[in-house]
Amino acid sequence: MSDAEGFYDNHAEEEWGRLERHRTEFAVTLEALKEFLLPPPGSILDIGAGPGRYAIELTRMGYSVTLLDVSSKSLKFAEGKAIEEGVDFYGSIHSNALNLDQCESDHYDGVLLMGPLYHLLLKEERVRAVKEAVRVLKPGGRIFAAVVTRFAPFRESASRMPEWVIEDPEYSLQMLETGIHEMPEKWAKAYFMHPDELAPLMEGCDIKTLLMVGCEGVVSGHEEKVNELQGEAWQIWVDFNYRLGKEPTLYGASSHLLYVGEKP
Repeated sequence: MSDAEGFYDNHAEEEWGRLERHRTEFAVTLEALKEFLLPPPGSILDIGAGPGRYAIELTRMGYSVTLLDVSSKSLKFAEGKAIEEGVDFYGSIHSNALNLDQCESDHYDGVLLMGPLYHLLLKEERVRAVKEAVRVLKPGGRIFAAVVTRFAPFRESASRMPEWVIEDPEYSLQMLETGIHEMPEKWAKAYFMHPDELAPLMEGCDIKTLLMVGCEGVVSGHEEKVNELQGEAWQIWVDFNYRLGKEPTLYGASSHLLYVGEKP
């Protein structure tokens, strides 16, 4: 069992709730999906689907969604949530982003890679994961890849546990320089990507860039009051953050950075 598999097997329900606590990340990502996915009906492969948050929404929109995840317990949780929500997934696959052997080449209208790149520490693994995602995507199809930005763990430390940096400044500086986190007792092993790395990674795998957007816009780390909004007031802030998230100088101010590209 991999480190990521063990972590998400134990945190499937918590990951479902995370996107309730971080409503802006979820809402802005959905705005990008609505704008750039080819119109339904169509087939979507959700690599790193986790507990199925995005898969359920895309199924509601009329897409046929196949889930793929390293965590069998997350897939089971997602299937249970789908039943609760009254939707049917097209299928689910227990595998990882480096092994899409069960998926046909040039098959999907859209591919989501919103999670696996967090946990691939080696560049060659990240390249392989992207190339596999591109392989199964139809020509003209759209890929959505998310990363956790290099500075996100330090914002988290500042807001919740400042002693983390104080007690081990050497490790903090090492992580700032390399992006590599290897202390699984604090989180699964992870790679925090510098914003300048994302487009070259994707374009190096023969993808045309359509959009990069910081999913939290300007509210990363201080979203509590915005998250209390409802109705039109909430949507105004979603639209505002979707616009601000496209500003390149703010990419690193978001915890999650989303890339949207097209296979030629």
